[in-house]
Amino acid sequence: MVTREAVRAGAFARIYDPSADEQRPWYINDHTLVRDLDGRWHMFGITHPEPADPYDETEFAHATAARLGGPWRKRPPALRVDRDYGETHLWAPYVVGAHRRYYMFYAAGGADRTGSALNLAISTDLFHWTRHQTGPLFRDGYDARDPMVARVGDQWVMYYCATSAPAGGRHVVAYRTSTDLVHWGNRHIAYTDPTRGTEAGNTESPFVVRYDGWWYLFIGPRPCYVGTDVFRSDSPFRFRIGDKVGHIAAHAAEVVHDNVRWWITSAGWGQNGVHLAPLTFPQSRVVKAVPR
Repeated sequence: MVTREAVRAGAFARIYDPSADEQRPWYINDHTLVRDLDGRWHMFGITHPEPADPYDETEFAHATAARLGGPWRKRPPALRVDRDYGETHLWAPYVVGAHRRYYMFYAAGGADRTGSALNLAISTDLFHWTRHQTGPLFRDGYDARDPMVARVGDQWVMYYCATSAPAGGRHVVAYRTSTDLVHWGNRHIAYTDPTRGTEAGNTESPFVVRYDGWWYLFIGPRPCYVGTDVFRSDSPFRFRIGDKVGHIAAHAAEVVHDNVRWWITSAGWGQNGVHLAPLTFPQSRVVKAVPR
């Protein structure tokens, strides 16, 4: 059997303040961190003046740093909402590098919240972005959002939060697969929560990583705004409520590895920027049966 030690985070320290040089406080909410080929870190995220106004979130923040812990340099917005493209807001970017390009996946809403758009923009330098010409990659509901992309075997897997039916239902972590990061297959479900509703739920900000042969799913807010639960499974496509192996006081958590150690972030409305903490996974210890 394998012991169930907890996934833990150390103390959080603020690494980026979006209010710097602004006339009023700003927030960063769902965000993403990616390293370019020169080793420089880039941060992209939802941003807006306080207080929270999610349906007026219309641009993505961009900042860069030589080190993950900063100092971070504020850059011009990476992307602004395009009404002619059908976007009503810009939520929750996630960036992955492949094929000598960078792919930014994000939630862009639309008039029908039971069929919200998941969009794609592509860049060669992380500064200049071009939207995918044929429109949204796909639509899903209710308010499908918070995409995260992981490499699993010979395919890409996009995780995102949604509900069991487009008009509402149980909060779920859905996923789709792709071989080229542009064409995505049918929807499947990686995790189903007992809670029900529409709009924001407790399966937001899904993040999946592999460590020591196990797959870990981070989701939240649970049970309050600054709270992320961690689940563990032997499959990246199946997590259950009984698989919980940790709770971390973080919102919109992103898991990052800097080639030395693991880190976790936290940000959100009223959180005074982006915060970073060291992350520790349990070490698997297999207990062998005593021969009889």
